[in-house]
Amino acid sequence: MKNIKRYIYMAIGVSILASGCNKFREFGDTNVDQTRVAKAATKALLTYALQKSQVNGATNTNATTTLSSTGAIFGQHISEGPYLTVSPFNDAGSTLNPSYYSFYSEVLKNLNQVITFAKAGAPEADAAANGSLNNQIAVARIMKAYVFWKVTDRWGDVPYTEALNSNNITPKFSKQEDIYKDLFKELKEAVAQMDGGAGPTGDIMFGGDMASWKKFAATQRLLMALRLSKVYPNAGDFAATEFASAVAASPLTASETLTYKFLSGDPNNYNPWYNNYSISNRNDFAISKTLVNIMKNNGTGTDPRLPVYGEVLAGNQVIGLEFGTQVQTNIPNSYSRIGSTLRGAGSPAYIFTGAQVQFALAEAAKRGWISGGDVSAATYYNAGIDASLAQYGVTDPTFKTVTGILYNPTTALQQIGTQRWIALYLDGWEAWSEFRRTGFPALVPGPNSQNGTVIPRRVGYPTADQTTNRDNYNAAIAQQGWTNNSINNRVWWDKP
Repeated sequence: MKNIKRYIYMAIGVSILASGCNKFREFGDTNVDQTRVAKAATKALLTYALQKSQVNGATNTNATTTLSSTGAIFGQHISEGPYLTVSPFNDAGSTLNPSYYSFYSEVLKNLNQVITFAKAGAPEADAAANGSLNNQIAVARIMKAYVFWKVTDRWGDVPYTEALNSNNITPKFSKQEDIYKDLFKELKEAVAQMDGGAGPTGDIMFGGDMASWKKFAATQRLLMALRLSKVYPNAGDFAATEFASAVAASPLTASETLTYKFLSGDPNNYNPWYNNYSISNRNDFAISKTLVNIMKNNGTGTDPRLPVYGEVLAGNQVIGLEFGTQVQTNIPNSYSRIGSTLRGAGSPAYIFTGAQVQFALAEAAKRGWISGGDVSAATYYNAGIDASLAQYGVTDPTFKTVTGILYNPTTALQQIGTQRWIALYLDGWEAWSEFRRTGFPALVPGPNSQNGTVIPRRVGYPTADQTTNRDNYNAAIAQQGWTNNSINNRVWWDKP
């Protein structure tokens, strides 16, 4: 972990040098700084890519995958105040067609370079300094699959098969169905190629622990398979088969989590919520009233996780801010900000959790994808609740038995979906994707919505695509059966 900044600076140095390489050739090595590396080692590339998968921007404040504030707004875990930017869901607004270019330039291309160096046995991938070549490749492939999954779920069809080729600046958009099926292949092959050698040296997430990467791949496969429940709903279909295969590959158990660890002693690697509240001194966000009300909708009128999720104010209350309300709202002391333990400088981001896996198993049992029916579904559902409470240090074995929480075969899918959404707190993009798939909980826009009465089904392609890659952009719109770049268009797996 202490080497993060050194690895990142090496990677940045390479990108700067590369931009001027053509001019350097005109003068031989006259203008080449002999004290700087010409190419970054794979450990530096991997470190940089892993960090940028979680935070981005000049000061590393813009969360990209897990702790995104925009994602938390889409998932209605948090509300904006005193002014609104994202939550009106203005289809014509630039905030709803954000760029995905940094995913490619800062994360995916670096991971791809790790694979290229390691496959070639290049000095930059030297096994003695960077870990087993097979394990370097495997981790980079798994992480590429993770990032592409997040990108396609957000935008729909995206550049994939023709992406990451510097000689092709106008790549075609691959169909989401094709991307999904190739990602399953990539995750399986990556695990299969792991060997008994050392894990990657630059692995700042799991310290080169290949067992964790195996669980990462199996858990992603499990969740990806369940995401396809609308297009392959039946037992024995593609999704159910992939789900069973992922279960056999040993995803996370109920007590396990996979996290990205921010560093409380390193300003370059603070938790983005800490940067927002404590460094930038911005109080733009509070826990949403939507979430607070749903968490209180049981026989006890509360939820053990609530005082962890939200700041406890006077009167021992967690007060949610109404979602999407255009009022001049002074949040501090009036509405609960994100809980203090979740916005510390070193508070982790939960990439995958045991609770997610248990809720996925519960839904699969209820759908008949795996054996056990309601008996197994109830067992997994209860385990998911217990795992989520334990994750936040508020174990309560009786909570799953209270009114409104107790498993009911008639309303089981709604209960599972709602508890999953609660457990995914602050992983907003994932919570929003699960809402799109299941419809639970029944989220609605705020009173100042500019998108009618519906929640967006995707984010729009960046405006630049219309000029820099026009033909392929137009083809992507057409191949998905759309007439425009609307946020209300449904991606392939999101069937009505």
